[in-house]
Amino acid sequence: MAEVTRLSTLVELDGERPNPEEMAVSARLEAVLSDGRRVPLLDDRGWAESTHGGGADIREFVSVGEIEETARTVVGPDEPGEGGTHEEMAADHWGHLTDILRRGGVAADPAELEHLPHEVVLGERLREWLGRARPSPPGPAPTGGDQPGSAGPK
Repeated sequence: MAEVTRLSTLVELDGERPNPEEMAVSARLEAVLSDGRRVPLLDDRGWAESTHGGGADIREFVSVGEIEETARTVVGPDEPGEGGTHEEMAADHWGHLTDILRRGGVAADPAELEHLPHEVVLGERLREWLGRARPSPPGPAPTGGDQPGSAGPK
C-alpha cells in the first residue's frame, strides 16, 4: 500500500491580468505518495498582498522565501477562535487531512503527517510574473546582508 512521503503546496497566480501593485495567489496542498500519486488535500486556500497604491511594484518587496513561508502557513492549521487553542486547531487540521487520505484509501497518522517534509512549488505563471519585476534603479552596490538579485527590502 502506498504511503505519504511528503506534502506539496502549489502556489499560482490568481486572475488573468496580474497587477504589479498587488499579488493574489492560490495555494493547493497535496499529499505525495510513495507510488508517485498525488492526493489533493486542500484546494481552497490563498492570499493577497498589495503595495496600497503609489505605483510601487509588489515584486520589489516580496521574496520567494516569503511566498514559501506564507504558503505553508496558509495551508496549515487555522488560528483558534475565542476559547480555542493552537493545539486543538492543529489536531483538528491534521485529523481532517488524515480523514481525506483515508477516504482515498491511504492510511495515514495525523502526528506523522504533521512532521513530513513540506515542499512549496511556485507555478509557472507565478515564476514568470516574478521574473518580470521592474529593474531596480541604478544605485550603490548592496552592502551588509543584502544579496545581489534579492527581491528588495522586506
